[in-house]
Amino acid sequence: MSTTVIVSVLTGLAAVVVVLTRLRLGGTSDGAGRLSTAKSLVTVHTVAGVVALVTWVVFLVAPDDSTLGGNVLGIVSLAFWWVTVVAGLLILVRWLPSHGKHASDGQEDTWSDGPGLSLLGHVGMLVGVIVFTWAYLTSAV
Repeated sequence: MSTTVIVSVLTGLAAVVVVLTRLRLGGTSDGAGRLSTAKSLVTVHTVAGVVALVTWVVFLVAPDDSTLGGNVLGIVSLAFWWVTVVAGLLILVRWLPSHGKHASDGQEDTWSDGPGLSLLGHVGMLVGVIVFTWAYLTSAV
């Protein structure tokens, strides 16, 4: 399987993670304790993810000799991917157990019974962005 195909599939999966995270956490957050997520963090994840996705796709499909296909766009895309990953991993922190006298119990997640979907998506995003970075640095894309 070629690197281009792998990067293309991972790009599609990254788009799914950005959209599902927004759908899951973008509405009103009534969860208490470990399930509360700052709206600003979700917004950073969404905005950085959309910018990363758009610039990355343009970078991938633009001819190498064009202005849009240049190294600067690739670097900008990767920077936004890394911001998205960091925001996503910070979102995962909400699943850490709360300890202490005043800690409240978390509410059940609406799409799953635990952190499985979030963990799969955001750790997968980390791996995907590592692959994107490797592919860019080795000029495979």
